[in-house]
Amino acid sequence: MSHTAEVTTAKKRKGLMRKLNVWTGIVFGVVVAVAAHYLAKRYIPMGADETGTVLMDRVVITTMFGWTIGFMAGVGAFVGPYRWMMNRDLDHDDQMWLAGKDAGMARYFRFTTDHKVVGIQYLVITMVLFAVGGTMAMMIRTQLMRADSTFLNNTWYNTLVGMHGIIMIIATIIMVSGPFGNFVLPIMIGARDMAFPRLNALSFWLIFAAVPVLLSAPFLGGISTGWTAYAPLSTQAPAGMDAYIVTIIIFAVSSAVAGANITTTAVTMRARGMTWNRTPIFVFGTVASVGVAIPAFPMFMASQIFSGLDRTQGAAFYDAANGGSGWLYANLFWLMGHPEVYVILLPALAALLELTPVFSRSPLFSFNSAVGGIAGITGLSMLVWAHHMYASGWAPDLNGPFMLTTELISIPTGMLFLVFIGTIWRGRVWGRLPMLAVYAMLFNFLIGGLTGIYMSDVPVDYALHGSMYITAHFHYTLMGGALTGMIGATAYWFPKMTGRMLNEKIGIPAFVIMQVGFNVTFMGMFLVGLQGQQRRVAHYDKLFENGNFISTMGAYTIGFGALMLLYTVITSWRRGEVASDNPWGAKTLEWMVPTPVPLENFEVPPVVTSDPYGFGGPDAYDLEYEEDRRPSDDLETERV
Repeated sequence: MSHTAEVTTAKKRKGLMRKLNVWTGIVFGVVVAVAAHYLAKRYIPMGADETGTVLMDRVVITTMFGWTIGFMAGVGAFVGPYRWMMNRDLDHDDQMWLAGKDAGMARYFRFTTDHKVVGIQYLVITMVLFAVGGTMAMMIRTQLMRADSTFLNNTWYNTLVGMHGIIMIIATIIMVSGPFGNFVLPIMIGARDMAFPRLNALSFWLIFAAVPVLLSAPFLGGISTGWTAYAPLSTQAPAGMDAYIVTIIIFAVSSAVAGANITTTAVTMRARGMTWNRTPIFVFGTVASVGVAIPAFPMFMASQIFSGLDRTQGAAFYDAANGGSGWLYANLFWLMGHPEVYVILLPALAALLELTPVFSRSPLFSFNSAVGGIAGITGLSMLVWAHHMYASGWAPDLNGPFMLTTELISIPTGMLFLVFIGTIWRGRVWGRLPMLAVYAMLFNFLIGGLTGIYMSDVPVDYALHGSMYITAHFHYTLMGGALTGMIGATAYWFPKMTGRMLNEKIGIPAFVIMQVGFNVTFMGMFLVGLQGQQRRVAHYDKLFENGNFISTMGAYTIGFGALMLLYTVITSWRRGEVASDNPWGAKTLEWMVPTPVPLENFEVPPVVTSDPYGFGGPDAYDLEYEEDRRPSDDLETERV
């Protein structure tokens, strides 16, 4: 073949790859889903004792997996593996194209391997999920405003409760490790990219593919089981449960890919001189989070695979009449369900630990205690799951040991509180939005943590199990603690990620409104929970009406503040004040690179010569008296 022919053939090969994006993914996904639906209805066999419901479940699950595979192919996720199998691996030009070099906004709508693009993609999809889940929460609270409300019927109420729960759980799992673990962490450790860039992009697009699958559930009969989807109720639920099953399987694969990538990056790609005692605390929190997720989420995935087999193949994993057990599902679920709390919390708390020294202008108090607290939470998180099953009757002799491990986990959590307080103590606090998030988290998480301690006691759990009090407790933990941490992290890293400063003239009032609404909402739930109101009920006794009305007014306040904050993010991103390279005077490596960050992050690999929290020394940047100086001027001696 002549040289000209070879060039022409190469261009044709590259041409198709360069035409793939999110829109081709959607089109191809729909085409494959329709084909899979048709083939499934036509060719999937039915046994003599099987019902049309079983056939429908088979068809729905086949269709959803067809959509996922088609979408991933259409967006370009399989180009690299295909080219490798055909012995035509990607060349340098292909790699630069996949990284989004000189692609502008288009790189955010395609399979792009640049970790910074993936971080922005995660941030956007997280905000979308919060918007959808938050809207569902407003609908739930509207129904519960009055005892005899007819705003929603029982089917739609149950579906919204289940959808709200699982959407918010997915959103909170990815809200810190997704955007900031991708955008910030590699730069923070001095790496030029993630260890496995294509797997990094794969993890995001799998979640993107799972979202329409989950959102199809209300149109397939809904989710009548709550977000926990307990079996055997889930095996008897409408086809909406198939959407739940497929979503969890896809999400578990995405989490495994992302977790392995983040761990490998942090362990093997730190800059020269960045020993573990010079590694920023955010890296420890994020790696610990995915370290918990890697063994925990396969449990959830297995529970849904078994549920799918029960629904489609006549298996009996959860059918007691045929040798199965509902307790099998409960154990598999909570082996994920409680470690998942720390998958959410650890990166959020670590992000706040990262910014607290910056806005206190003091070193991180007892770095080793912070690492020890994270390690203690990580280890104990796998040993507390059965406190969710005190009242189920499963293994009552183990109630005591699980009560002990649940109470013990408050010790490493308390260590992190001491690190926060010790860092702020006698610091020169700069009262910006990220620092306000630290104060709000300490207040909210203190309430969530203290209520968790005594609810771990078996007699208290028997009294409060299944009540609105439990709902208030875990919202104080996940929303008051972790989501507040995510807001603080967003405000902190917003200038580096977008090149613009977040407008705090609107952002701070919005945040305060959200915090006031949050506490009104869930203090009201504590009240009705103590009075005896059960959770997940669409109608209740008049006795609980005042508390529910207060909670609904608080929820509307949260919604108003959230809309203000969303407006602030969008307008600041589009036309906010242009940010300098290091507007906060921080000392970690992500603030040492230009804004916007270059494609490969560093022109020259950095060499680390000090810890990242050396505030308070004679060369420390003084915010009060030297605001006209560039923070990086005082930091050149700290990082080479």
